[in-house]
Parts: sequence; C-alpha cells; structure tokens
Amino acid sequence: SAQKDSNDDTEDVSLFDADEEVPTRSRKSKIRHPVASFFHLFFRVTAIVVYLLCELISSSFIACMVSIILLLSCDFWAVKNVTGRLMVGLRWWNQVDDDGKSHWVFEARKASAQRKKVSSEAESRIFWLGLITCPIIWVIFAFSALFSFKVKWLAVVTMGVVLQGANLYGYIRCKVGSRTNLTSMATSYLGRQFLRQAVAKDDQAAS
Repeated sequence: SAQKDSNDDTEDVSLFDADEEVPTRSRKSKIRHPVASFFHLFFRVTAIVVYLLCELISSSFIACMVSIILLLSCDFWAVKNVTGRLMVGLRWWNQVDDDGKSHWVFEARKASAQRKKVSSEAESRIFWLGLITCPIIWVIFAFSALFSFKVKWLAVVTMGVVLQGANLYGYIRCKVGSRTNLTSMATSYLGRQFLRQAVAKDDQAAS
C-alpha cells in the first residue's frame, strides 16, 4: 500500500518490481553487483578527477566543462535508476497522475523474513560512501571557486552540487521515509541526547 505525504505530494511504496530472489549464500561482505558498484563510483570520481586536472589535461575550458557535465549527467542517471535499486534496494522518481498532478515517489524494497539482508554490507557501504562523500567535495569546490573568483567554473560546480545533492536527498528520503519521519527521527535523537545530559548532571549532583 502507498502512503501519501499531504505536504508535498510524495509517497512511499514497496519496490515490488525489483523483488528478485536473493540466494542465501549472498551475505555480508560479498559484492553481488560488481558492475553496478563500479559504475556507482566511476562517473562521479572521474568527474572530480577531470575537474581537478582539467588545466593539465586540456587547455580548452569548453572541452573540460562539457566532459564534466556529461560525466555528472551519466552519474545522475546511473545512480538514480540503476545502482540504487541493485545495491541497496531503493529508488525514487517523479510521477504524473492521470489528472496531470505531479508527485515524487520514493521506493524501498522490503526484505522478507527468509532473507532479511536485501543487499550486502559491502555494497551498502560503497553506495552510501560514494553518495555522501562526492556531493560534499562538490560543495567544497563551489566555495573554492567562489572565493578564488573562478566565476567560469561556478556553473560546473553548481551542476555537480545540484545533481549529486538531488540523488543524496532522494535516497535519504527512500531510506528514512517521508518528511514527517525525518522530523520525528531528529526530534527523537535530540530528546535522547537531552535525556542523557540530564541524567549525567543528576549523577554528578548526587555524587
């Protein structure tokens, strides 16, 4: 069943069309999708390397810019449509209803009792490490370009931040559910931290 978020017309549904059978022997450290794992990192890492070495690779700014944008576009498509589904059982996209209303859909594949591990731990680490680290690097590039007055590169680094940040946001939504769940998780975490501090202060006062 689908649960709709009334605030932004999003819904969380199960990834029923990707519920392929996972062999029992495919467990923790085994990489079951080596090609997907490779391309999950290849495009985004290559884009960063080209950006860093562009002045050594080519004297043409246009050639470097087009190469980086192509790599970022390929990465966005691959991560959004392929690697997320295969490596961690998550997927997100925009859908238009019959009445023309657009809304975002976030999918998370449910693990059955017989196969609690939908994806291997190694693939999950590779996926989330690449997904989180690279947008942070592009944000650093954006500040660097801004403060060093490399105005011509701002469009490129902005593209990197937007495309990779969109995938990061989409998969976080898939992982934790709707925005209300995100808020409740943050509230719960802050509440636990406050309670721990209060208990620690009481213990110190008692001693």
